[in-house]
Amino acid sequence: MREAGWYDESNNGVVVMVEPYSQKEQIHQVIYRILDANLDRAREGLRIIEEWCRFGLQNADFAGECKRLRQEVANWHTAEMRAARDTQADPGTDLTHPAEEQRTSIKSLLEANFCRVQEAMRVLEEYGKLYHPNMGKAFKQMRYRVYTLESSLMGYQRHQLLLRSRLYLVTSPNENLLETVEAALIGGLTVVQYRNKTADDTIRLEEAKKLCQLCHRYGAMFIINDRVDLALAVDADGVHLGQQDMPIAIARQLLGTQRLIGRSTTNSDEMQGAITDGADYIGVGPVYETPTKEGKAASGLQYVSYAAKNCPIPWFAIGGIDPNNINDVIDAGANRVAVVRCLMQVEQPTLVTQYLLSQLNRVKPDYKHSFVN
Repeated sequence: MREAGWYDESNNGVVVMVEPYSQKEQIHQVIYRILDANLDRAREGLRIIEEWCRFGLQNADFAGECKRLRQEVANWHTAEMRAARDTQADPGTDLTHPAEEQRTSIKSLLEANFCRVQEAMRVLEEYGKLYHPNMGKAFKQMRYRVYTLESSLMGYQRHQLLLRSRLYLVTSPNENLLETVEAALIGGLTVVQYRNKTADDTIRLEEAKKLCQLCHRYGAMFIINDRVDLALAVDADGVHLGQQDMPIAIARQLLGTQRLIGRSTTNSDEMQGAITDGADYIGVGPVYETPTKEGKAASGLQYVSYAAKNCPIPWFAIGGIDPNNINDVIDAGANRVAVVRCLMQVEQPTLVTQYLLSQLNRVKPDYKHSFVN
């Protein structure tokens, strides 16, 4: 950009005097460059999200909304903004952060690009007011649409993974907690619930953070037992609530619509109550007596058979299930199970996980469940 002064410029051999940009024009050029950069940033971020919606989720609705947003952004990208671009003189091209160099999962990739789009649209909303009376309003509305898209998309991804999941691990205190869980994840596990009733909150928080990062690295979901506050603190995918825990409606207010809420049930009345209250999934059991539910009588295979015929949401048979009895549970109608000891207390969690999944995968997938975005 030219500074104040007069300049000689050659025009076919004729020297002419060119007046520099006025101060007002210089400000306009700066605004054009800001708008140009952020329009590019918003469109690029939307395209990255769109590609996952199209090829990863194969969801035409989400991909279509991304495309519509991209086109609306492009409509504001005028020739005068592009003409003001000066990439060589832009000091921001050399700025970077280590976090930008790493993407540990699809979730982290999507979150980073949603942030990118939202930040760009906020800039466009504010500087756009200086360019056109309607630009600020347009990008304010687009920004809200991006927030809605993010909420719907992240919630949809979790529900779809829940629907596909066959095996669910509930942890118990273990000196090799991370190593044991990772071994199960290597074996194909897709849902982990962190459960520790005795540790201090400082320990729970540290373990939950590490487990959450580990699960997301493997593309698995991470659920917290009972504690909504802990789930929010570590950005877990949801919570699992017992019958005596917080009401589902209150948990939903705190967690929002993106995260999952599960509920333990031991009979048909509790099942119906959980469904009515809006649980995303339920535990059905304990199928067999188990020390993790000390003093609670087993509900038996009869309740498993009842759930198979009557439960309209995903459910996991739980309680004392292991490689020796899993086929009895499957024969009773289960195609998803949750386990504790048979993975947390074995020498080879990877192999046991693979065996359990091999048995569950023989069962025809249950696709009767649907989720509203």
